[in-house]
Amino acid sequence: MPLTAHRPAENPILTPAMLRPSRPDLEVVGVFNPAAVRHGDETVLLLRVAEAPPHVRGEVAAAVYEPERGELAVTRWRVTDAGVDAHDPRLVSVGGRTWLTSISHLRVARSRDGIHFDVEPTPPLAPANAYEAFGVEDPRITRLDDTYWINYTAVSPLGIATALASTRDFRTFERHGVIFPPNNRDVTILPERLGDHYVALHRPMPSGLGTPAIWVATSPDLFAWGEHRFVAGARPEMWDDTKIGGGAVPFRVRWRGRDAWLAVYHGVTSPDSYALGALLLDADDPSRVLARSATPILAPEAPYEREGFFGGVVFTCGLVTDGDLVRVYYGAADGVTAVADLSLDEILSSVEAL
Repeated sequence: MPLTAHRPAENPILTPAMLRPSRPDLEVVGVFNPAAVRHGDETVLLLRVAEAPPHVRGEVAAAVYEPERGELAVTRWRVTDAGVDAHDPRLVSVGGRTWLTSISHLRVARSRDGIHFDVEPTPPLAPANAYEAFGVEDPRITRLDDTYWINYTAVSPLGIATALASTRDFRTFERHGVIFPPNNRDVTILPERLGDHYVALHRPMPSGLGTPAIWVATSPDLFAWGEHRFVAGARPEMWDDTKIGGGAVPFRVRWRGRDAWLAVYHGVTSPDSYALGALLLDADDPSRVLARSATPILAPEAPYEREGFFGGVVFTCGLVTDGDLVRVYYGAADGVTAVADLSLDEILSSVEAL
């Protein structure tokens, strides 16, 4: 059955124009892919905020964190220079080396109604070491007891890694370093222990052999991860036939009389269209897929999803639930933040058993 995704009239709920840059020589070019959680009587988002040097006609620029100096440095190239490739707006390649055209940090946003947010001006998590030289991106938040564990993508010339931080109040944060080395991203940590271990879904990115797929791993302490097992991959001639990866933190549901984990994930089909679907995983063995979306539960349809910095993209890192309501916060076209309300019953009715 087709799903009904309600997009409020306020969408997109956060845009670059609503935020001040972290420093005067940069401009905000994106606010997207937020983690989401309920904290007290508020919905809290941890936003990916992308900044870039102001555009100069005929040039492309990159801002990079230099750990030796403890600050950002900006480099510019003329697009007509030999060896400069700037066809992808997200990247610039020069002489075989690649830089990002924006650098991201994470900011806290708070709301009483889940639609209208106040964004704090100072980023609590910004590039701070060599593993984050190209930025910190795409956070996920998992609550375990009274601590919120935040994993995020750390990007640098060394590759794409996943790092961990924690907070109890979203005012003070503690960093715990890299937990998955390059190249690995889209990590979602389950919100409870299974037996005596924590469990996470992650997305290794092989080159040469294999394609990006969702794997599962376990840990005794959230820092050292092992027992890696394959969970799910791309499916030929379907909406997720190119690659897949994690999305929001999974949550427990009842499906056909049994407990399961519902993981909202992203799938990609050519040419680079990102949509969202659902995986149902066994409650005791999350490496076992019980059911999966044959069609997307949310696809790029609205103008702000189809057009923008990188059009044709809906990508989630966080959602909140309330009974039958599944409120998905997502990045649209790699530039703005939007929200869509879905029915849990409809999602569970739409997946196909495997």
